[in-house]
Amino acid sequence: MIAYSRPFWPLFLHVLGAMTLVGSIMAALIASAVAWKRPGSPLLSRVTFAALVSGVPSYIVFRIAAQVIYSDEKDAYGGKDPTWIGIGFGVSDAGLLLLLASIGCAFWWRRSAKPVAGRIVAGLSTVYLVLLAVAWMAMSGKWG
Repeated sequence: MIAYSRPFWPLFLHVLGAMTLVGSIMAALIASAVAWKRPGSPLLSRVTFAALVSGVPSYIVFRIAAQVIYSDEKDAYGGKDPTWIGIGFGVSDAGLLLLLASIGCAFWWRRSAKPVAGRIVAGLSTVYLVLLAVAWMAMSGKWG
C-alpha cells in the first residue's frame, strides 16, 4: 500500500534515464578501449561519439526526474538532506561536465583520428562510470 502511494513515473523515469546513461557511457568506454588495439579505425570513433551523444537525452531525463522526486520529498527530511542525496547531486553535476568533455574529445577524435583523443575519452568515461557506481551504491544503500 505504501509503494502504491509513492509517485511511480518520476522514479521510473529517473531509473530508466540512469540505466540508459550508464549503458551509453559503457558502450563508449568499450568502443574507445577497443580502439587502443586498432587505432586507425574510423568506425570506432563514430560509435563512441554516437554513444556519448545518446547519453545527453538520458542525462536530461534522469536529472529532471530526480529533481521532481526531490521537490516532492524534500520536506520529509526536515530540512536536512541525507548524505546519499548530496552524493547523487554531486555526481550528476560533475557528471554533466565529464559527459560534455567526453563528447568534445570524441568529436575531436572523430575529426582528427588522433589516438590520444580516444584514450582521453576512455579515461573520462572510466572516471564517469566509477562516479555513477558510487552514486548507485549511495542511492541503493541510503548512506547517512
